[in-house]
Amino acid sequence: MERIEERMETVYPCLTECAAEASRVAAAVKPDRLDAASGCGDWDVRALVNHWVAYTGTGMEHRARREPLPDDLGTRDFTGDPDWADRYAQRLERAVAAWSEPAVWEGEVELGFARQPAPEVASLLWAELVLHGWDVARATGQEFRVSDGAAALLLSVVDKNAAMYRQYEGFADPVELPDGAPVYARALALSGRDPRPL
Repeated sequence: MERIEERMETVYPCLTECAAEASRVAAAVKPDRLDAASGCGDWDVRALVNHWVAYTGTGMEHRARREPLPDDLGTRDFTGDPDWADRYAQRLERAVAAWSEPAVWEGEVELGFARQPAPEVASLLWAELVLHGWDVARATGQEFRVSDGAAALLLSVVDKNAAMYRQYEGFADPVELPDGAPVYARALALSGRDPRPL
């Protein structure tokens, strides 16, 4: 039980912090940017945003509640709603509230085709929130800002799971950075993202 409490105390504050940052970044995405290239494979910004909203908004809440994901979650065009950013912020608020319950961090949660300990799932969903939030920010001329604590957690989560994500083509090859690069930049680079200025 102590380990679960420790994980919650580490991850949950970062979840709260980065959900607010994700809401800020989403609110600043201009409609005329949605059809631009995202820098994430063949996805345009619209496809990237839809993936981000689906799995870190609705998906994160449903995982906490142990509810199945909606059948159309992966194909829904959230950006078709002019108020999509406001609705995303509301979904994130519900997700953060759902993960605030200590009991949610116990047991296992279905993620993909496997069940994993709830703290691991929370960490992975949070990392996706940050990494795709960074992708959206980079593609729309913004920054996705994180605290030093969140950067350190991100590096830890990415380092632990990078091989698995590469196996399923979720991460590109790591990007080489100079010695002494900041922790946040190192985490992004390890996930296959290039944090150097454009």
